[in-house]
Amino acid sequence: MKNHDIYRHHAFAAAAVMLLWCAAAFAADPVNTEGGLLQGTVEDGLRIYRGIPYAAPPTGDLRWKAPQPAAKWQGVKPADQFGRACIQTNAAIKDLPAPSEDCLYLNVWTPAKSENEKLAVMVWIHGGGFTAGTPAEKTYHGEWIARKGVVVVSIGYRLGVMGFLAHPGLSAENPNKASGNYGLLDMIAGLKWVQKNIGKFGGDPGRVTVFGESAGSAAVSILCASPLAKGLLHRAIAQSGASFAPVRANAGLGDGINPLSAAEKSGADWAKAQGALNIAELRKIPAEKLQSASQRQPGITAPNVDGFVIADDQYKLYQAGKYNDVPVIVGYNSDEGANFGAAASKEAYVESTRQRFGPLADKILAAYPGGNTPAEKRSQRSLMRDSSFGSHSWSWVRLQTKTGKSKAYFYYFDVHPDYPADSQKAGFGAAHAAELPYTFHQLGPNPNHPTPVTAEDEKMSDMMRSYWTNFAKTGDPNGSGLPKWTPYDDRSPQQLHISFGSTKMSPVENENGLKALDEYFAWRRTGDTRAPAASK
Repeated sequence: MKNHDIYRHHAFAAAAVMLLWCAAAFAADPVNTEGGLLQGTVEDGLRIYRGIPYAAPPTGDLRWKAPQPAAKWQGVKPADQFGRACIQTNAAIKDLPAPSEDCLYLNVWTPAKSENEKLAVMVWIHGGGFTAGTPAEKTYHGEWIARKGVVVVSIGYRLGVMGFLAHPGLSAENPNKASGNYGLLDMIAGLKWVQKNIGKFGGDPGRVTVFGESAGSAAVSILCASPLAKGLLHRAIAQSGASFAPVRANAGLGDGINPLSAAEKSGADWAKAQGALNIAELRKIPAEKLQSASQRQPGITAPNVDGFVIADDQYKLYQAGKYNDVPVIVGYNSDEGANFGAAASKEAYVESTRQRFGPLADKILAAYPGGNTPAEKRSQRSLMRDSSFGSHSWSWVRLQTKTGKSKAYFYYFDVHPDYPADSQKAGFGAAHAAELPYTFHQLGPNPNHPTPVTAEDEKMSDMMRSYWTNFAKTGDPNGSGLPKWTPYDDRSPQQLHISFGSTKMSPVENENGLKALDEYFAWRRTGDTRAPAASK
């Protein structure tokens, strides 16, 4: 979905960084974890531990089962290399070691000099549509965040069909009569590891912030509502993703989440097509072959409402106050739709909108008319932005403000180059994932910011990392020298609009469109099946 691997400095900068690493990296004193002694490295004043096993390899009979405890080891285990990526087909990681089923590893960056410091902890969940990504990608390296005085952890989790296959046979063998969502169970196992071990790295297990982007952000929202994550997280940051769509079979991006029954049917049909008569036979098929056969099969590669990890429609859970009530930062980018294509013409856009939004299509088209000018094309992309990201984020902060006790901070990220009027990108804003180089200070040039790194870029990255780490430390992102960020208040709906030179609180972007989408999702929850023609 996005190529994080190309976010690199110029050759001279990269060479300088390598020389620094060679001069400064040396072995850290071993840390005694529940699995045994780990020896990481010291790099530029940080202790870094890579490739820590937090669960047993999910291979053989453990394929499509909840993560099991990692084996203990004797002696001192080196922790200087990232674990392999989980099985996936993703050109962005072509320069990393080949993906493997043996992939349940996490990484730690800590500025603490001893285990007595009790620093706040930030646990990163990477994005990639639940089918791609790995903590080893350069964009996700945590050294620059750790230098703000927090411990950073990143977790690898099962992806695609290996992480989310539901099947009646798998549900039958599960004591909770559920299947799928193994990738989410991996994240929960990683958070349990943090609770048991992070104190040895100078972290505070009572101040754990889970943060993620895209699918990782949706996962953060799921963890905030899952009873299995209760007590494992104390704050959350969700960057461009939240799971507040209705429970609805075979819906598109942002439009719904499968019930277990639909996910099981998709899984059973797919398994039959692989020639597997039962789960035992399916477990014998090489993972690479299953990965290849699962391409473009969304019904078997995403979370489902299983009544166990995901108890119900998350919107309804929040309405009822049934969630892990912790402070949150929630937001999205100004031009999320720039990454996901567009209709070939206004006529095609209008027709697809009518097909999708049924009796609410006229209200949607009034708010997002589409067309051929740069501004009209932007409105078309804004529909994708709001229907898949904005409306779900807005639902989250509104519901939490209404039914919870913890504060919700809402943002709108609009940092982007000023494209010339004659450019193909005239009128474009901040695309999906555009905030990541700033969040992690892994700056370009890159597709989201093609120009050389400027002092303005550096200032923006410092500001975002300050907000994020202040929040991890205290539950409040505000601090000295930062533009004031007030919690969301539905009586006067505002977001922190993040942009070069003018970051400030402003009215929620396109509130009328978000209200129309809220009405659409409310209609979807009624189960009304009227034909789309009703809107014409």
